[in-house]
Amino acid sequence: MAYEVLALALTALAGYLLGSINSSIILTWFFKNKEDIRKYGSGNAGMTNVLRSVGKLPAALTFVGDFLKCVAAVLLSQAFVMLFAGQQPGELYDVARYVAGVACVLGHIFPVYYGFRGGKGVVTSAAMIALTDWRVFLLVLLTFIVVFAWKRIVSLASVCCAVLYPVFTFLFLYLVEFSGSPLQNHGEHSLAYLLFATASAIFVGLTVIVKHKSNIGRLRRGEEKPIIFGKKAN
Repeated sequence: MAYEVLALALTALAGYLLGSINSSIILTWFFKNKEDIRKYGSGNAGMTNVLRSVGKLPAALTFVGDFLKCVAAVLLSQAFVMLFAGQQPGELYDVARYVAGVACVLGHIFPVYYGFRGGKGVVTSAAMIALTDWRVFLLVLLTFIVVFAWKRIVSLASVCCAVLYPVFTFLFLYLVEFSGSPLQNHGEHSLAYLLFATASAIFVGLTVIVKHKSNIGRLRRGEEKPIIFGKKAN
């Protein structure tokens, strides 16, 4: 038990430190003469603000960086479990992926290297979802695509995804993988895992929503600007 706790503690620490590496701040420093992205546009250290304030290439690289740091955190989580717990593939590995993802998202939002002022965690959260349950990721991605195609507003699509992420997570785990599922009798996950995974999804979803508080205010007032490709948005 002690080794399992150690593996998860190291997972959380590594995830947070990796999450604190903010691609938007680093890339803006390089592409915009050592400027801080948090002084431009919305003041958010994230991909959308980089797209509006710096350019398409830095924004694309920001996306890649924010996604890959979560991949690295999850890979480390699996290594820690294997090294310290030594278990066969099972729930501890799955739990570690959620711990790594949540810690990485928190690091992105509250980065220790940048005065705890980071981004809103959308891309890093997307990476976490993809790495913990690809089926849920596909539904979240579909939600984002539909809402963004409809309104062209990243914040609206992100908030919708944050709301539905815990719902999708619970439904898939309960109906497909929970050992007490009403649809099948051989689920591989326990009630404890179902509750932990759902709680993790709720936490990440709520965190992203809270970080979008100002965006939600602008959406309600009709002031949130859409992304218009090929020309500057009004």
